[in-house]
Amino acid sequence: MTAPSLNRTLRIVASVAALVALAVVVRWVSTSAQAQDKRPAKSAGAAPIVVTTATVQTQDVPVYSGGLGAVAPWATVTVRTRIDGELVRVGFVEGQNVKTGQVLAQLDNRPMLAQLAQAQAQEAKDRAQLANAHTDLGRYTGLIKEDAATQQQVDTQKALVAQLEAAVQTDAAQVQYQKVQLAYTTIAAPISGRTGARLVDAGNIVHAGDANGLVVINQLDPAGVVFTLPEEVVQDVIRAQQNAGAPLTVTALTRDGAKLLAQGQLTLLNNQVDTTTGTVQLKARFPNGGSALWPGQFVNVRLLLGRRDHALTVPQTTVQRSQNGSYVYVVDAQKRAQIRTVHVALEQDGISVIDSGLKAGERVVVNGQYKLKPDVLVVESGQAGKPAGGEGTR
Repeated sequence: MTAPSLNRTLRIVASVAALVALAVVVRWVSTSAQAQDKRPAKSAGAAPIVVTTATVQTQDVPVYSGGLGAVAPWATVTVRTRIDGELVRVGFVEGQNVKTGQVLAQLDNRPMLAQLAQAQAQEAKDRAQLANAHTDLGRYTGLIKEDAATQQQVDTQKALVAQLEAAVQTDAAQVQYQKVQLAYTTIAAPISGRTGARLVDAGNIVHAGDANGLVVINQLDPAGVVFTLPEEVVQDVIRAQQNAGAPLTVTALTRDGAKLLAQGQLTLLNNQVDTTTGTVQLKARFPNGGSALWPGQFVNVRLLLGRRDHALTVPQTTVQRSQNGSYVYVVDAQKRAQIRTVHVALEQDGISVIDSGLKAGERVVVNGQYKLKPDVLVVESGQAGKPAGGEGTR
């Protein structure tokens, strides 16, 4: 081989060796960087996850069905006049509580007094004539025995007596009618309740056919609440009524459910389902001495259907859901999170009632589940409070 060829070969070999060395260095640097990246990640994966836990509790949970209701007066009456006349006095104040029989208004009674006096005078006149007819009948009856009177005269007198007796009965009925008409000039409250706005002022002529009447009285104590529930609940309500043997308990709360307003009893489960809405109407009666319920007010209603004794409960945020159903994270003895499939029987404000999958005393994760995977080590930052023992809802 010539000298130039040998030199060219040596240069090629040197270049290849340099490239190989460079490739080795690059690979070593890359491998080191990856190892550095993996070490922190591995270290982070091994760190415990901070979670909040709670203990599975056993408690008695009332079961209820809830809906939106509207307060209505237990009774409402539009007070009207029964006769025509001048309204001479109004005996109530707008918004006043009145009692049954309390005088609300007075009509001019002078025409009725005059008509009553006229009817009484006519009755007295006919009674006098009847008494005279009875006397004549007795006289004719005695004379006929002596052949001093005819049978026709006796029969005619008997007919006259019967006619006058009927007239007296008519007069008595007319007197009673006039007394009733006179009583109508005094208008009294037919029920106890609260008056509304005065619809007619004194001095006006009122008529029995007036549409508006004088005033509207609403009975506020007790108060009624009308509400609806889905048609699926009807059979539950019927079974609850049969099992209880007494009116079911109904609770009325504010719209936000934060304040209890009153507790009463179910009085009506309507006899048909509204096919338009798929709901059934119910009505409850509430004592309302403090006027906590006001007509037209909307309230949240809870109808107590029964009670689940010794039920397992957890905070509602404990339960997670996936395509496979409901599950919770349970903290085992090694402080590792484990997935547990559960069946939720009821859910209510703040708690879930568990039918299967948990035992009393087990610790479950309430907050922090989104960070967890099975077998992950956890640290409990604190335990959530005992689940509230509220009423369960279907």
